[in-house]
Amino acid sequence: MDITLIIPAYNEEKEIGACIDAVKIAGRGRFREIVVVDNASTDRTADVAREHGARVVLQPIKGLTHARQAGFDATQGEWVSYIDADTHLPSEWFDKAERIIGEHQNVVALSGPRRYFGTAPWRRWILNSMWATAPVSYRTAGYMILGGNFIARRDAIEKIGGFNQDIAFYGEDTDLAKRLSKVGKVLFRMDFFVYASARRFEEEGIFKPNIVYALNFLWPILFGRPYTVAYKDVRDA
Repeated sequence: MDITLIIPAYNEEKEIGACIDAVKIAGRGRFREIVVVDNASTDRTADVAREHGARVVLQPIKGLTHARQAGFDATQGEWVSYIDADTHLPSEWFDKAERIIGEHQNVVALSGPRRYFGTAPWRRWILNSMWATAPVSYRTAGYMILGGNFIARRDAIEKIGGFNQDIAFYGEDTDLAKRLSKVGKVLFRMDFFVYASARRFEEEGIFKPNIVYALNFLWPILFGRPYTVAYKDVRDA
């Protein structure tokens, strides 16, 4: 598969190196390119990304969807994949993407859940267990994308007009999934997971972020807009 991998990043100098290293292990040289979109960072995110072998694209307008679109516009590749800067790809991620997409026709996007690290075992178990409801939500809506772990066809994203830059953060992935589902099949597979930092849950607790995520999954489906507009950047101390 011809895949470009894009990592939006704001002040992620402590996480971006390990993220890129894991991408390289999973890709084993098969990614068309690895791109970090430095989204108005004030630290050494761009320098660290370059040191670890990624190409850096600068997007001075802060906002996740602005960063997504900037990375999209600056790259090629039949497929584009997005992960978060505090995410580590499992070594089999690329192989799973090829296999799962190859098993279906008219796939325009594939996504899957997170498995968390950087927290106590009991908290990790609770957080991972909360994903048990995802298959039901996916079947009910007919689509689901986790913004920190998805791959999509470039021509499908172009067909729907790109990323919705009127949405800053929460709900942007559900908005994308909803629009992509109109041009092809959006898959959500529990076995297509990534490892991700639990830092937001460490700072905000287990339940509050999950409630916010759930509401921002439902609101774009029901009302065509996110439930939450404001968001807080959570970074490592």
